[in-house]
Amino acid sequence: MTTLPARAGRRCHNAVNPLHSCIFFSPDLGAELGKIGIEDPSAAYFATRAAALGAVGAGTVTATFYNFNPALVARHVPAVWETAPPERVLGARLRAADSTLRRLLGEEAVASDEMAEAARLALRATEACTPHARPLYAAHAELPVPEEPHLAFWHAATLLREHRGDAHLAALLAAGLDPLESLVSHTATGKGMAPRWILASRGWRRSDWDAASDRLRERGLLDGGDDLALTEAGTALRAEVEETTDRMDTAPYEHLGADGVERLTELGRGFLFTAAAAGAFPASATGRD
Repeated sequence: MTTLPARAGRRCHNAVNPLHSCIFFSPDLGAELGKIGIEDPSAAYFATRAAALGAVGAGTVTATFYNFNPALVARHVPAVWETAPPERVLGARLRAADSTLRRLLGEEAVASDEMAEAARLALRATEACTPHARPLYAAHAELPVPEEPHLAFWHAATLLREHRGDAHLAALLAAGLDPLESLVSHTATGKGMAPRWILASRGWRRSDWDAASDRLRERGLLDGGDDLALTEAGTALRAEVEETTDRMDTAPYEHLGADGVERLTELGRGFLFTAAAAGAFPASATGRD
Protein backbone atom coordinates (compact mmCIF):
# COMPACT_ATOMS: atom_id res chain seq x y z
CA MET A 1 0.00 0.00 0.00
CA THR A 2 1.27 3.45 -0.93
CA THR A 3 2.15 5.71 1.97
CA LEU A 4 0.84 9.21 1.42
CA PRO A 5 2.19 12.39 2.97
CA ALA A 6 0.27 13.52 6.03
CA ARG A 7 -3.17 14.94 5.15
CA ALA A 8 -2.57 14.55 1.42
CA GLY A 9 -6.04 13.11 0.95
CA ARG A 10 -7.62 16.00 2.84
CA ARG A 11 -5.72 18.54 0.76
CA CYS A 12 -6.86 16.81 -2.42
CA HIS A 13 -10.45 16.77 -1.18
CA ASN A 14 -10.25 20.48 -0.35
CA ALA A 15 -9.11 21.20 -3.90
CA VAL A 16 -11.61 18.99 -5.71
CA ASN A 17 -14.77 19.19 -3.58
CA PRO A 18 -15.52 22.89 -4.26
CA LEU A 19 -15.68 22.10 -7.95
CA HIS A 20 -18.65 19.89 -7.17
CA SER A 21 -20.30 22.16 -4.61
CA CYS A 22 -20.04 25.34 -6.71
CA ILE A 23 -23.23 24.37 -8.52
CA PHE A 24 -25.24 24.92 -5.33
CA PHE A 25 -24.28 28.61 -5.51
CA SER A 26 -24.83 28.82 -9.26
CA PRO A 27 -27.76 30.67 -10.82
CA ASP A 28 -27.66 27.99 -13.52
CA LEU A 29 -28.98 25.41 -11.07
CA GLY A 30 -31.91 27.58 -10.06
CA ALA A 31 -32.68 28.23 -13.72
CA GLU A 32 -32.62 24.55 -14.65
CA LEU A 33 -34.74 23.49 -11.69
CA GLY A 34 -37.14 26.35 -12.33
CA LYS A 35 -37.78 24.87 -15.77
CA ILE A 36 -39.10 21.70 -14.10
CA GLY A 37 -41.12 23.57 -11.50
CA ILE A 38 -38.79 23.64 -8.47
CA GLU A 39 -38.31 27.26 -7.42
CA ASP A 40 -37.88 27.31 -3.64
CA PRO A 41 -34.13 27.35 -2.79
CA SER A 42 -34.44 24.80 0.03
CA ALA A 43 -36.53 22.45 -2.08
CA ALA A 44 -33.97 22.84 -4.85
CA TYR A 45 -31.07 21.89 -2.58
CA PHE A 46 -32.82 18.88 -1.06
CA ALA A 47 -33.95 17.62 -4.46
CA THR A 48 -30.60 18.17 -6.14
CA ARG A 49 -28.57 16.34 -3.54
CA ALA A 50 -31.09 13.61 -2.67
CA ALA A 51 -32.29 12.72 -6.17
CA ALA A 52 -29.76 9.91 -6.51
CA LEU A 53 -31.45 8.21 -3.54
CA GLY A 54 -34.78 8.11 -5.37
CA ALA A 55 -38.09 9.55 -4.18
CA VAL A 56 -37.17 9.27 -0.50
CA GLY A 57 -39.01 10.80 2.43
CA ALA A 58 -38.05 13.49 4.89
CA GLY A 59 -36.53 11.02 7.34
CA THR A 60 -33.94 9.78 4.87
CA VAL A 61 -32.95 13.30 3.84
CA THR A 62 -32.73 14.46 7.46
CA ALA A 63 -30.53 11.48 8.33
CA THR A 64 -28.17 11.73 5.38
CA PHE A 65 -27.88 15.54 5.29
CA TYR A 66 -27.45 15.69 9.10
CA ASN A 67 -27.34 19.40 9.88
CA PHE A 68 -30.69 20.67 8.57
CA ASN A 69 -33.67 21.36 10.81
CA PRO A 70 -36.00 18.35 10.33
CA ALA A 71 -38.98 20.73 10.13
CA LEU A 72 -37.43 22.46 7.10
CA VAL A 73 -36.80 19.14 5.40
CA ALA A 74 -40.37 17.96 6.03
CA ARG A 75 -41.69 21.19 4.52
CA HIS A 76 -40.28 20.20 1.13
CA VAL A 77 -39.74 16.44 1.14
CA PRO A 78 -41.36 14.29 -0.20
CA ALA A 79 -43.60 16.95 -1.81
CA VAL A 80 -40.80 18.05 -4.14
CA TRP A 81 -40.97 14.70 -5.97
CA GLU A 82 -44.56 15.45 -6.95
CA THR A 83 -43.28 18.56 -8.72
CA ALA A 84 -40.40 16.77 -10.44
CA PRO A 85 -39.36 13.12 -10.05
CA PRO A 86 -35.73 12.32 -9.22
CA GLU A 87 -34.74 11.41 -12.77
CA ARG A 88 -35.79 14.86 -14.02
CA VAL A 89 -33.92 16.51 -11.17
CA LEU A 90 -30.77 14.55 -12.02
CA GLY A 91 -31.01 15.69 -15.63
CA ALA A 92 -31.41 19.31 -14.56
CA ARG A 93 -28.50 18.98 -12.17
CA LEU A 94 -26.17 17.68 -14.87
CA ARG A 95 -27.18 20.45 -17.26
CA ALA A 96 -26.48 22.98 -14.52
CA ALA A 97 -23.07 21.43 -13.84
CA ASP A 98 -22.26 21.67 -17.54
CA SER A 99 -23.21 25.31 -17.93
CA THR A 100 -21.70 26.32 -14.57
CA LEU A 101 -18.30 24.81 -15.29
CA ARG A 102 -18.24 26.23 -18.79
CA ARG A 103 -19.09 29.69 -17.46
CA LEU A 104 -16.67 29.65 -14.52
CA LEU A 105 -13.70 27.91 -16.13
CA GLY A 106 -14.10 28.88 -19.78
CA GLU A 107 -14.42 26.71 -22.85
CA GLU A 108 -10.67 26.34 -23.26
CA ALA A 109 -10.23 24.83 -19.78
CA VAL A 110 -13.26 22.59 -20.19
CA ALA A 111 -11.82 21.15 -23.41
CA SER A 112 -8.22 21.01 -22.15
CA ASP A 113 -5.92 18.01 -21.74
CA GLU A 114 -5.66 19.02 -18.07
CA MET A 115 -9.40 18.56 -17.59
CA ALA A 116 -9.29 15.14 -19.21
CA GLU A 117 -6.35 14.21 -16.98
CA ALA A 118 -8.17 15.43 -13.87
CA ALA A 119 -11.19 13.33 -14.83
CA ARG A 120 -9.05 10.21 -15.27
CA LEU A 121 -7.30 10.71 -11.94
CA ALA A 122 -10.46 11.46 -9.99
CA LEU A 123 -12.30 8.49 -11.49
CA ARG A 124 -9.36 6.24 -10.67
CA ALA A 125 -9.52 7.39 -7.05
CA THR A 126 -13.22 6.49 -6.88
CA GLU A 127 -12.40 2.89 -7.79
CA ALA A 128 -11.44 2.35 -4.13
CA CYS A 129 -14.51 3.99 -2.61
CA THR A 130 -16.74 1.62 -0.66
CA PRO A 131 -20.55 1.76 -0.27
CA HIS A 132 -21.05 0.23 3.18
CA ALA A 133 -22.49 2.74 5.68
CA ARG A 134 -22.21 5.45 3.01
CA PRO A 135 -25.74 6.00 1.66
CA LEU A 136 -25.18 9.21 -0.31
CA TYR A 137 -22.01 7.88 -1.89
CA ALA A 138 -23.58 4.52 -2.69
CA ALA A 139 -26.57 6.14 -4.38
CA HIS A 140 -24.41 8.41 -6.53
CA ALA A 141 -22.07 5.54 -7.42
CA GLU A 142 -24.96 3.88 -9.28
CA LEU A 143 -25.33 6.85 -11.64
CA PRO A 144 -23.68 6.60 -15.08
CA VAL A 145 -20.37 8.39 -15.67
CA PRO A 146 -20.89 11.25 -18.16
CA GLU A 147 -18.86 11.04 -21.35
CA GLU A 148 -17.58 14.62 -21.52
CA PRO A 149 -14.40 15.01 -19.42
CA HIS A 150 -15.51 18.05 -17.43
CA LEU A 151 -18.74 16.30 -16.46
CA ALA A 152 -16.89 13.06 -15.71
CA PHE A 153 -14.62 15.08 -13.44
CA TRP A 154 -17.62 16.70 -11.78
CA HIS A 155 -19.23 13.29 -11.30
CA ALA A 156 -16.06 11.89 -9.75
CA ALA A 157 -15.77 14.94 -7.50
CA THR A 158 -19.34 14.24 -6.39
CA LEU A 159 -18.48 10.64 -5.50
CA LEU A 160 -15.37 11.67 -3.57
CA ARG A 161 -17.33 14.39 -1.75
CA GLU A 162 -20.13 12.08 -0.65
CA HIS A 163 -17.73 9.28 0.28
CA ARG A 164 -15.90 11.60 2.64
CA GLY A 165 -19.10 13.29 3.75
CA ASP A 166 -20.74 10.06 4.86
CA ALA A 167 -17.61 9.24 6.87
CA HIS A 168 -17.59 12.72 8.37
CA LEU A 169 -21.09 12.22 9.77
CA ALA A 170 -19.91 9.06 11.52
CA ALA A 171 -17.01 11.06 13.00
CA LEU A 172 -19.37 13.77 14.26
CA LEU A 173 -21.58 11.16 15.90
CA ALA A 174 -18.58 9.55 17.54
CA ALA A 175 -17.53 12.96 18.86
CA GLY A 176 -20.97 13.52 20.39
CA LEU A 177 -21.75 16.57 18.26
CA ASP A 178 -25.37 16.92 17.27
CA PRO A 179 -26.31 18.65 14.00
CA LEU A 180 -26.29 22.23 15.26
CA GLU A 181 -23.36 21.70 17.66
CA SER A 182 -21.42 20.47 14.63
CA LEU A 183 -22.22 23.67 12.75
CA VAL A 184 -21.45 25.98 15.68
CA SER A 185 -18.14 24.30 16.47
CA HIS A 186 -17.13 24.28 12.81
CA THR A 187 -17.88 27.98 12.46
CA ALA A 188 -15.84 28.58 15.62
CA THR A 189 -12.78 27.10 13.88
CA GLY A 190 -12.94 30.01 11.43
CA LYS A 191 -13.44 27.61 8.50
CA GLY A 192 -17.19 27.07 8.64
CA MET A 193 -20.16 29.00 7.34
CA ALA A 194 -21.31 32.28 8.81
CA PRO A 195 -24.11 31.93 11.40
CA ARG A 196 -26.40 34.17 9.35
CA TRP A 197 -25.98 31.89 6.34
CA ILE A 198 -26.52 28.76 8.42
CA LEU A 199 -29.72 30.04 9.99
CA ALA A 200 -31.09 31.10 6.62
CA SER A 201 -30.18 27.92 4.74
CA ARG A 202 -30.46 25.22 7.42
CA GLY A 203 -33.78 26.28 8.92
CA TRP A 204 -32.65 26.90 12.51
CA ARG A 205 -33.60 29.86 14.70
CA ARG A 206 -31.13 32.08 16.54
CA SER A 207 -32.39 30.60 19.80
CA ASP A 208 -31.44 27.13 18.51
CA TRP A 209 -27.95 28.41 17.70
CA ASP A 210 -27.58 29.99 21.13
CA ALA A 211 -28.78 26.80 22.86
CA ALA A 212 -26.23 24.71 20.93
CA SER A 213 -23.51 27.21 21.87
CA ASP A 214 -24.50 26.90 25.53
CA ARG A 215 -24.28 23.11 25.33
CA LEU A 216 -20.79 23.37 23.90
CA ARG A 217 -19.79 25.76 26.69
CA GLU A 218 -21.13 23.33 29.29
CA ARG A 219 -18.88 20.66 27.80
CA GLY A 220 -15.90 23.01 27.93
CA LEU A 221 -15.59 23.11 24.15
CA LEU A 222 -16.53 26.76 23.59
CA ASP A 223 -15.22 29.62 25.70
CA GLY A 224 -17.49 31.74 27.86
CA GLY A 225 -16.99 35.05 26.07
CA ASP A 226 -19.21 36.75 23.54
CA ASP A 227 -16.83 35.83 20.72
CA LEU A 228 -17.34 32.45 19.11
CA ALA A 229 -14.08 30.75 20.05
CA LEU A 230 -13.14 27.17 20.79
CA THR A 231 -11.34 26.23 23.96
CA GLU A 232 -8.24 24.05 23.82
CA ALA A 233 -10.50 21.03 24.33
CA GLY A 234 -12.82 22.21 21.56
CA THR A 235 -9.95 22.69 19.16
CA ALA A 236 -8.68 19.21 19.97
CA LEU A 237 -12.11 17.67 19.41
CA ARG A 238 -12.57 19.33 16.03
CA ALA A 239 -9.08 18.16 15.04
CA GLU A 240 -10.00 14.64 16.13
CA VAL A 241 -13.13 14.77 13.98
CA GLU A 242 -11.08 15.70 10.92
CA GLU A 243 -8.42 13.09 11.63
CA THR A 244 -11.08 10.41 12.08
CA THR A 245 -12.67 11.47 8.80
CA ASP A 246 -9.26 11.28 7.12
CA ARG A 247 -8.75 7.71 8.36
CA MET A 248 -12.13 6.60 7.03
CA ASP A 249 -11.51 8.33 3.69
CA THR A 250 -7.99 7.07 3.02
CA ALA A 251 -8.76 4.34 0.47
CA PRO A 252 -9.41 6.47 -2.65
CA TYR A 253 -6.19 8.42 -2.23
CA GLU A 254 -4.07 5.40 -1.30
CA HIS A 255 -5.39 3.75 -4.45
CA LEU A 256 -4.49 6.76 -6.57
CA GLY A 257 -0.99 6.90 -5.10
CA ALA A 258 1.14 9.77 -3.91
CA ASP A 259 2.04 11.07 -7.37
CA GLY A 260 -1.55 10.85 -8.57
CA VAL A 261 -2.88 12.60 -5.47
CA GLU A 262 -0.33 15.38 -5.85
CA ARG A 263 -1.21 15.86 -9.50
CA LEU A 264 -4.97 15.79 -8.92
CA THR A 265 -4.55 18.33 -6.12
CA GLU A 266 -2.52 20.57 -8.42
CA LEU A 267 -5.09 20.35 -11.21
CA GLY A 268 -8.00 20.82 -8.84
CA ARG A 269 -6.44 23.90 -7.29
CA GLY A 270 -5.87 25.44 -10.68
CA PHE A 271 -9.50 24.98 -11.67
CA LEU A 272 -10.66 26.09 -8.22
CA PHE A 273 -8.69 29.36 -8.32
CA THR A 274 -10.16 30.12 -11.74
CA ALA A 275 -13.70 29.34 -10.56
CA ALA A 276 -13.32 31.39 -7.39
CA ALA A 277 -11.98 34.36 -9.35
CA ALA A 278 -15.05 34.12 -11.58
CA GLY A 279 -17.32 34.50 -8.55
CA ALA A 280 -18.22 30.86 -7.87
CA PHE A 281 -18.64 31.32 -4.12
CA PRO A 282 -20.43 34.15 -2.28
CA ALA A 283 -18.27 35.86 0.33
CA SER A 284 -21.27 36.11 2.64
CA ALA A 285 -21.34 32.33 3.13
CA THR A 286 -18.20 32.18 5.25
CA GLY A 287 -17.05 33.79 8.48
CA ARG A 288 -18.43 34.36 11.95
CA ASP A 289 -20.80 37.29 11.46
